[in-house]
Amino acid sequence: MPYSTGPVKELSADECWAYLKETTVARLALSVGGEIDIFPINIHADGKSVLFRTAPGTKLLELTVNNKVALEADGHTEADAWSVVIKGTAREVQHQSEIDSADASPLQPWVPTLKYRYVKVEPLTISGRYFERSGEPER
Repeated sequence: MPYSTGPVKELSADECWAYLKETTVARLALSVGGEIDIFPINIHADGKSVLFRTAPGTKLLELTVNNKVALEADGHTEADAWSVVIKGTAREVQHQSEIDSADASPLQPWVPTLKYRYVKVEPLTISGRYFERSGEPER
């Protein structure tokens, strides 16, 4: 999947989306009034945007003040690891056709709480890294 040589490889945008499509957990970073917040979220990536569910509260409130966000997801095995970062904008999904589409997605909350508001993160940039895991080299 990754290209380049060496233990750290840059991922193409298509490779980043492939990893995101296979994961369900990410972290969302927001900044309001000079304060930074980061939230674990469950996600669904469709190759163009990332969708998450939430309840009314801090995330939605902060997004109305500043819709610029960063989203990071990663994963690993014994042999390798990866990390993908999206920088973009987030907006609450409000049109019924988009809500119906979001309802049909496989996105489910992890915690048994009502999270009936959808937020879509639309990337301005996407980048990622792939890491080969092995022992530390000799110094």
